[in-house]
Amino acid sequence: MADKQAPLLNVQHLTTSFLIDSGWYPAVRDVSFTLAANETLALVGESGCGKSVTAMTIMRLLPEHGSRVDTGRVLLGGSDLLTLDEAATAAVRGNRIAMIFQEPMTALNPVLPVGFQVAEPLLAHRAISRAAALDAAIALLDRVGIPAAAKRARNYPHEFSGGMRQRVMIAMALACEPDVLLADEPTTALDVTIQAQVLDLLAELKAERAMGMVLITHSLGVVATVADRVAVMYAGEIVETADVITLFDTPTHPYTEGLLRAIPRADRSDVVLQAIPGTVPAIDRMPAGCRFAPRCPLVREVCRTQVPPLVLLNGDARHLVRCWVRTDATPEQRSDDHAARYDDAALSASHAKAAR
Repeated sequence: MADKQAPLLNVQHLTTSFLIDSGWYPAVRDVSFTLAANETLALVGESGCGKSVTAMTIMRLLPEHGSRVDTGRVLLGGSDLLTLDEAATAAVRGNRIAMIFQEPMTALNPVLPVGFQVAEPLLAHRAISRAAALDAAIALLDRVGIPAAAKRARNYPHEFSGGMRQRVMIAMALACEPDVLLADEPTTALDVTIQAQVLDLLAELKAERAMGMVLITHSLGVVATVADRVAVMYAGEIVETADVITLFDTPTHPYTEGLLRAIPRADRSDVVLQAIPGTVPAIDRMPAGCRFAPRCPLVREVCRTQVPPLVLLNGDARHLVRCWVRTDATPEQRSDDHAARYDDAALSASHAKAAR
């Protein structure tokens, strides 16, 4: 049983880079967050903001060649997942921490029955017979709302609808009752009714098992429905984090404001949706200062040259913002903060082997 007082998951100053044309470029830079038991943390942002790369780094699923972790720790129950060997990682992945992938049709094996695929984590991580694992898989399929589960367990992924395949993915992820669940766009391409059913199911199962869940999404409507806290990501960095009520009531970073202004509202017909101009920059063409500066309506000269730190807003430890304009941060604070974050010799040493 996980310690309810300590965070289930503690991500500290995570930086992940990819090799492009003989140069290393960070796709995720200095990302930190914690996750408590029975808590849902939403990672929000446009496509290309680094949400899925963050999750894949945590799960150790990025390719060995062409990617590396430059700095950071991912603590799960006191163990740094980024320093485990392959055998230890395999023992944790799918067992204590699991992931629902973005597209179930490509994540599921098309040539194996879904019942066997749900049973696989149990066979890998539990001392259990094949027959017992299949019985448990049928029970899991029934629990996630698959009708006639015993019969449908013999079917293949292409024989299921999109919503049913997503439920199969949820059953697989929860088979070993993990402490932490990473849900990467679990409602993508589902209609509104099925989306609501999947979100309700995830919330119910999370509460039953006191899991912590990281929900990766670009939909603030989904966030408002299920999240406890929100971390807004832009171009590989967290630019604002707060509890869900605070974020919707008092959005502070210009990017967060832009995302909220772009949400359609059924209760008001007079609201004109405002798109955020421009696009997320490519990782090999990042601006020198604030990464949002080229698209920001409040940009100042310091924004173009200095990287803003993530600081407390008005001293509130629950609300952090990365913005020169909306906070009282100073360039001197940025320099000190940068040194404290990246000159930690012990942290760097723990990932020296990643600098291939």
